[in-house]
Amino acid sequence: MADLHAFTCGMFPARRGGEFKPNWHQQVICSALERVAMGRCNRLIINVPPRSGKTEIAVVNFMAWCMGLFPDSEFIHASYSKRLATANTYAVRALMQAEEYRAVFPWTALQEDSRAKDEFRTAQGGVVYATGSDGTITGYGAGKMRDGFGGAILIDDPHKAGEATSPVMRANVIDWFQTTMETRKNKPDTPIVVIMQRLHEDDLSGFLLGGGNGENWDHIVIPAINEDGNSFWPDQFPIADLKRREAANPYVFAGQFMQIPAPKGGGMFPVDRFQIVDHAPMQKEIAQSLRYWDKAGTAGGGAFTAGVLMHKLKDGRFCVSDVRRGQWGALDREKTIRQTAEIDGPLVRIEIEQEPGSGGKESAEATIRMLAGFNVKADRPTGDKETRAEPYAAQVQGGNVMLVRGDWNRAFMDEHEMFPNGKYKDQVDAAAAAFARIAGKAGADYSVLAG
Repeated sequence: MADLHAFTCGMFPARRGGEFKPNWHQQVICSALERVAMGRCNRLIINVPPRSGKTEIAVVNFMAWCMGLFPDSEFIHASYSKRLATANTYAVRALMQAEEYRAVFPWTALQEDSRAKDEFRTAQGGVVYATGSDGTITGYGAGKMRDGFGGAILIDDPHKAGEATSPVMRANVIDWFQTTMETRKNKPDTPIVVIMQRLHEDDLSGFLLGGGNGENWDHIVIPAINEDGNSFWPDQFPIADLKRREAANPYVFAGQFMQIPAPKGGGMFPVDRFQIVDHAPMQKEIAQSLRYWDKAGTAGGGAFTAGVLMHKLKDGRFCVSDVRRGQWGALDREKTIRQTAEIDGPLVRIEIEQEPGSGGKESAEATIRMLAGFNVKADRPTGDKETRAEPYAAQVQGGNVMLVRGDWNRAFMDEHEMFPNGKYKDQVDAAAAAFARIAGKAGADYSVLAG
């Protein structure tokens, strides 16, 4: 069977028993993988919803099919845990020993002494090895040193879903990909296939599609609900069930099911509810004004420093009239904060976020000394970012927050749209804190040091 889709359908009884349930997305995935085997694509990312057969097709059947066509192929298969990867490679070996498989590929045979669950070899010199993104690989490579297809690196779900919101855990996976998996290619054009559901804007798919490793990737995206509002697979995923999942947790649904790691139009912050106005409110319309600074200290990279100027209006609405944001070093950051205070004038209060620990306290106190003559305080926020943002988000959802038109609007709205799954949160944090202070909602979450 030179057709991977036909092979998948034909082998299903041997693998699972029962009747194969066809759907259009299976053919799309198979066609993309066939391009890999034919040498037309060597970098492929497939983003599909969970429980849609991605591992069955792109790992188990693809490796078994390739071993039938190219028995000396060399594969490395990885998942977020070696245990899962081992289970998948064991399933490949079991399929290759099935009577149905031997009838199609009688020339492919396993070595008689190849019994390790995380590794097996063919009599023709092929190998399949399993590993996890929490481990290392020694002595194994993927891709035969010859022209044409000779194996691949297959990465299925490199992130554990519950850990993908952690910057440290995401960075660990990306570091593992760069320092471990990419070094396992026996030749530069050894194919790499990444199959996963999206979990975060900055997950491995996001990193690679953004040019993180300097290569261009073919990209197959299959959202659970199409542009017409219908389920991609009605028999397995009824639209009513998908809508229920979406309502229960729009953030999880956006990433894992829609392959967009934030709800379209904003979830916690529906950005279409921001009112864009051409001019800042007049002083007679303003009840309170506050510039809140969320500080960072890395020049040219890392987190941003953000200072959000927010006004509470006498009619009960709120207006963000300016945002200063940059990746400044400590000296440039302090200079910017001072210059901004002078521009804002004495009617604008200033609050500085105080990070935990003695270093955070010393940094806040240094900024307060630098702002001598201004009405400035340090703020120690507690609790998680999402909880702190909820009162502010409620006002955005209610259409009660205005933005003064400016070149900062797009980055500000984009960050809100991605929150809490976006890479950066500095502007949302600063805006939420400013809102809490001038709306009188600080409560126990905000303790204040006198400046």
